Amino acid sequence: MTQAAKAGRPPVLVIEDEPSVIAFIQAALERSGYHVKPVASGAEALELLRDGGDDYLGIISDMRTPGGVTGADVYAWITSHRHDLLGRVVFITGDTVNEETLQLLQSTGAPCIEKPFRVQQLIAAVEETFGRSA
Repeated sequence: MTQAAKAGRPPVLVIEDEPSVIAFIQAALERSGYHVKPVASGAEALELLRDGGDDYLGIISDMRTPGGVTGADVYAWITSHRHDLLGRVVFITGDTVNEETLQLLQSTGAPCIEKPFRVQQLIAAVEETFGRSA
């Protein structure tokens, strides 16, 4: 169990469908003291968020995930239903050349890290958006 989990800090919800990217993010965050709850799709994330039972330190979401629910869809749902998470979303994407993706990112105002990214880029964005781990 990580220090963050032991301390009762809520996890970071990570929405990403690529297992290698999830593993990279989870390892980087846990080494930095964060607890991680990974999910493979926006639809799965919305199920967890709708339950409302779990609190999250923040959300890291790929812009495009399988199942018909995008990162932008999750953000729109948060805007309407989970105001406590507004300002605590970081997007990751490999698709910044797509005009639609750029417009969605600009409309949310949320930080975005472009894939491939380095551990320090991820940690810097997480600390700036969610706060330091300990």
